[in-house]
Formats: sequence, structure tokens, C-alpha cells
Amino acid sequence: MTRSTRSAPVPPVADFVLRPHRSLGPRGFLVVMGLIGGISFVTGALFVLKGAWPVLGFMGIDVALVWFAFRQSYRAAQVRERVLVTADEVVVMRRDSAGREQAWRLPAYWARIDQEDHPSGDHTLWLASRGSRIDVGGFLSPAERKTFGDALAGALRTARQPMPRPMA
Repeated sequence: MTRSTRSAPVPPVADFVLRPHRSLGPRGFLVVMGLIGGISFVTGALFVLKGAWPVLGFMGIDVALVWFAFRQSYRAAQVRERVLVTADEVVVMRRDSAGREQAWRLPAYWARIDQEDHPSGDHTLWLASRGSRIDVGGFLSPAERKTFGDALAGALRTARQPMPRPMA
């Protein structure tokens, strides 16, 4: 009988996936854009009837700018952060709105949560280890960031606990 020299994968203690919240779904977007477009068209038509026809073009530009702003907001919502905590390491994987991905690995034993409170009531959450810090959950609301920070701190405490050894 031969023994494999490969180590078994370390099971995750916690696996967090963070995404920004958008309260307006696709159907709501269509309703809002329909209302804005309809109001702008009716208002523009009234101006055309009064002889001020260039106003209709500016109303169309307004609708296009609102559509563009919503499109940018939905694109920004594609941001994802995944924080995977195992007994060995903490892995932070981030995908930005353009689809570029970055990953950082920190030893779980040395990882800690740093929070900085601001006078505005907001606070910043960092995952720190041996002189380096990674900002996590920057797009979350202050309450969500606090809840996530507490959950991540609990996962780090669990990861540092000694693992039971299998009986031989």
C-alpha cells in the first residue's frame, strides 16, 4: 500500500460572496424609463405645438442621459468580491465591472480585521496581515460592512482553532 504525498484540500471555514445591491430590477427599469420617456415626449410635444420645437430634442437628450446613468449603475453592479477562509489562508478574489480579476492570499493565522470609523458615521473595513491591508466590502452599506466584518472576524477565530487530528 502506498501513501499519496499530495495533501488533501483544506475545507473552507467560511466562503463569503459580496455584491453591490441594486433595488431596481429589469422590470422596474423598463417602467421608470417608460414613465420618463412618456412624460418627456408629451412635454416636448406641447412645446412643439407652441412653436418651440428644439425643446423636443433636449427632452430626448435628457432621456438618453438617464438611460446612460442607469446603464453605468448596472455595470458597476457587476463587481464581485469573494472572501474564502480556510485553516491555512484567507483568499480575497475581486472582479471589477470590466471583468478583470485580482486575488490576494494571506495566512489565516496572521490575518486580522481592521476597521476605521469616520466622523460621517461610515467606516472602512480592511483585512490585514503582516503589514499589508486589503480593503474589502467597499461598496457595501455601513450596516452591511459592520455585519460582514463581524462574520469575517468570527470565521478567522474559527480558522485559528486547532484542527482535531484523525485517529490512526
